[in-house]
This record gives sequence, C-alpha cells and structure tokens, in this order.
Amino acid sequence: MRHLPFILSPSKGFFYFLVSGKLSKRVLLEQGVKMKIVEPKVFLVGETKINEDGLAAYLSHLGVPDWVSNAQSDSEKLIEVMGRLCYRSFQPGLNKNVTKIREDNREYLQNIIKVKHGSVIEHTVVNFVFADVSRVFTHELVRHKAGTAVSQESLRFVRLDDLGFWPPTVVRENPEFMEICCKTFEELEKLQLELARIMELDKSGKPFHEKKVITSAMRRIAPDGLATTIGWSANMRAIRHTIEMRTDPGAEEEIRLVFSKVAEIMIRKYPNLFADYTVEVVAGLPWYKTENRKV
Repeated sequence: MRHLPFILSPSKGFFYFLVSGKLSKRVLLEQGVKMKIVEPKVFLVGETKINEDGLAAYLSHLGVPDWVSNAQSDSEKLIEVMGRLCYRSFQPGLNKNVTKIREDNREYLQNIIKVKHGSVIEHTVVNFVFADVSRVFTHELVRHKAGTAVSQESLRFVRLDDLGFWPPTVVRENPEFMEICCKTFEELEKLQLELARIMELDKSGKPFHEKKVITSAMRRIAPDGLATTIGWSANMRAIRHTIEMRTDPGAEEEIRLVFSKVAEIMIRKYPNLFADYTVEVVAGLPWYKTENRKV
C-alpha cells in the first residue's frame, strides 16, 4: 500500500487520482457529488515552560546558583533538573557519593532513556490539536490513556452540516470505491441538512437544550469516517510510546500518518530527548524506531 497524493478540482468537475503512476479522472461532480476532501492536520499549541525565578530560587537553596544547562528547550531542561535532583548531581561533590557527572543535556537525557528512568520524562507535557481527523482515528487514539488528556469536538453540540472525509490509500487507488464513498458522504450530509429543516433547528427562539437533544439524535446517522477535531495532551513518556506504537507498519494508515507528523515535530523541537530515533519508510509512511522501547 502506497501513500498516494490526490487532487480535488471542483471547478472542472473532476476528481483526479494517481493510480499505478498514471493520472486518471472520474467525472463525479457532474453526477452531483460535492465531496469535501480533507487531510489530517497536527498543530502543536502548547508545551511546558519553566518558571525561571522559581528554578533560580531552588538552585540557590541547593547551593548551585550558577548551574546552567545546554538544553535546547524548557522541556529538556526541566527533565534534566528533575533527574539531577534525584541524585543531587548538579555538580561533582554536591552529593559526596557523586565524583563525576554528565554535563551535556543530550548525553544526560539519552542516559536516562537508556537506563529506562521513564518517570523522569513524565514531568513535561506537550499539547496538540489534531484537526480533520476521522472518528476512526479518535477511537484508536483514546485507547492511549496513561499520561494523556483528551478533549474532543462534541457532536452532541456541533451540528454536522459540512462533512469532510479523508480517503485512505486503498480508497484513492480504486475510483469506484472512491465514488461510492463520495456519494455516501454527500447523501449523509443532505440527510443532516434535511433533519435540521424538519426539526426546525434554525427557528428563532428555539431553546439550546432542545437543539442539543436533536443534534445528538442526528449524529447517530453520521459516519465514523467524518472529519472532526480532538485535543490531545501527553507527557513525553506517553508521546514516545505512542509514536513507537502508531507509526509501526501494523498500525492503521490514518493514525500512522498523524503520528509521523507528531514525531517530526517532536524530533525537531526536542532533539536531545528524541535523539535515539531512526526512521524507515514503509508503505509510503515513516516508521519511527528506537532501541529504547517502553522507557
């Protein structure tokens, strides 16, 4: 299975597919199909930040006010601080049992990972928003519970009047499969609009409580493949585990795509903490691997 690109050109009335390396087209819009094709998106919206005044006060209390780290991010620096306080290893001799230390942040963090002191890297958290992902994806994502927090767009409150769809490769490679998916989504979208009309959801003065009861009932005919949004926060230990599990070739294609984007962001922003990762492309998507699994 290859991760193939596709182009939607509504103005010309065609869907274009790259099938077996050749450009082909299906005249779908001429049949009334107006499918909204989307691509899963990953947004890094938050991360742990150090309170520098508080850290300085702690280091002064400990007797090492001049301690510095060459960490490239607050998260990597904070993990180093939490690790060093366990052994009071900010400098040789501070703990009389410690006569030498690893001074480089990358070397220090990679040793923590190598010896699997995973609890130390739980101190820092990253916040993501995954947009235009399917509920197939979100159902799989929420299985990763340890060290995470989730907030999902509620279809009890959010009306479905514009259904988006991300077609997996197996769909894009088969024009007939794609046509069925597009027609199905268009029909389901029409049903949502028709039910909203029947139930007078836009009637002036209609109580919000009634709207959410009706909207909740309407979502029962919504497809699992519709595009939605979910917020996902996780500590570094959980993120490493999820990247390893969900970029694996045996994982579902959409979650592989999303977590390959997550991995790319994490390696770029936290290079010392993710320095042990290597990447191999399998079936058109990156597979991020490390010898230090289950830290």
